[in-house]
Amino acid sequence: MAIRSLNGVAIHIAKEPARLAGGWLVHFASEGAQIALSGGGTAGAAYDAAAELLPEWPDAHVWFGDERAVPPDDERSNYRLARERLLDRLRIPPAVHRIQAELGASAAAEHYDRELDGVSLDLALNGIGADGHTASLFPKAPALDERERRAVAAEAGLEPFVERVTLTPPLFAATRLLVYLATGASKAEAIRRAFAEEPSPETPASLIRGVETIAILDAAAASQL
Repeated sequence: MAIRSLNGVAIHIAKEPARLAGGWLVHFASEGAQIALSGGGTAGAAYDAAAELLPEWPDAHVWFGDERAVPPDDERSNYRLARERLLDRLRIPPAVHRIQAELGASAAAEHYDRELDGVSLDLALNGIGADGHTASLFPKAPALDERERRAVAAEAGLEPFVERVTLTPPLFAATRLLVYLATGASKAEAIRRAFAEEPSPETPASLIRGVETIAILDAAAASQL
């Protein structure tokens, strides 16, 4: 594994990035940490690894970085992905704080914002879209300017075109460790803009940082760095 630093972000180029990310999840879960999960196939592979590595998470708390405004059993739901790939596979699960997205994006965001009052995340696992978005913070979205709330409703930025709920920049900024996980050549340009160029609202992932931030990538995703 190769490690380098770009603009204060530690870049980990790994042969098995999902397993490495799963190891970070396990490390924090074993400490009883507050952990925010994300959606996507690469995150799902990290959840597979985490469930295998540590089947008991009795003291941890699981949150979600974003969610689509769909019922929890919908195939588009980030919660469903995490439940099937991680939570249901644990002998002792964590406390799970689900975004109640079936209420609609606005109502769910209000509820989640209240539930997050006083919560400091220890770990957030984020992906990066080919357009540079992270969580449901899309290019030039109004949510990028949010400075007070912890969760807000977000417009659909790409398929599937449904409203969303997302955590906000100040909540991510207070997170002890923000881990970006991305694989594949289709992410390479966005990765370059997020970590090697000047921060810009056109690339939300370039603006979202934790107290400490690392990026776990495969060689294809890191090919333009």
